[in-house]
Amino acid sequence: MTTTLPAAPPPAAPTPGRPPVENPLLDGARPGGARTFGTEVLAVLGRRLRRLRRGPGRAIGVVLNPLVSMVLLGYLFRDAITLPAGGSYVEYVFAGGAVQVGLACVGPTAVSMAMDLQGGIIDRFRSLPISRSAVPLGHTGADFLVALAALAVTTGAGQLLGWRSHTGPLPTLAGFALVAVFTYVMLWLGVLLATTLRSIETISVVAPFIVVVLPFLSSAFLSPQSMPGAIRPIAEWNPVSAVIAACRDLWGNPATTSPGFVGEHPLIVVAVTLSVLFAVCLALSLRRFRKP
Repeated sequence: MTTTLPAAPPPAAPTPGRPPVENPLLDGARPGGARTFGTEVLAVLGRRLRRLRRGPGRAIGVVLNPLVSMVLLGYLFRDAITLPAGGSYVEYVFAGGAVQVGLACVGPTAVSMAMDLQGGIIDRFRSLPISRSAVPLGHTGADFLVALAALAVTTGAGQLLGWRSHTGPLPTLAGFALVAVFTYVMLWLGVLLATTLRSIETISVVAPFIVVVLPFLSSAFLSPQSMPGAIRPIAEWNPVSAVIAACRDLWGNPATTSPGFVGEHPLIVVAVTLSVLFAVCLALSLRRFRKP
């Protein structure tokens, strides 16, 4: 006697005109959509914060870099350095110190990601049914919280040294929001360095160049007009100078006016530069991170 089993129903045809939507951020995630993806990001974020709590050296470095610059330059040399347009040098240098928080985050993020790539933990993550993008998003989320705490400490130190905002609450908050956006973009630059170089030794050489050299090749601590002729165009077109100039305008602090489009429209330059840099870093980082 032969028993015939009923045939399985055919798969449902996709709705005409509505192809399935693919989200590269959810690549490799378990079924469950955004809720599962958010849980995975928070798990990686918590792991990163626990590691920072056990070894806070990198987080302390993010705080010390801008503080040292502000104290050495803004306080010790406040009477020795004169601005071309006049004004308080402490208020002038504060924007440079605030932006330096974001630059100081590049190295720790890159080193942390490189350590995970070398230590095999990333291979373990790849073997699990989780989103590949949850790992760098968790790293940058945790480091962003550390950066906000460092920015708060830097702001408190600036208040003690004599920095003040003269434009009201909304422009002041807008200036700090701009620093926060710049910082998050720098975190993804650190992820890109880690996924590209994958060597802690090489990253340790490149990171000090970003946190030390870039501010001094900008308007962070000195006016570009006072720099040598060969360095002046670099300082004027440095994207860091545009971020600093926009913050000074929002806070009503002394500024240096540079001729040309960059000096006259810093907010436009900042919006275009940060958008392009974030898109490039995000796309390349996620693409290289998914590769073994």
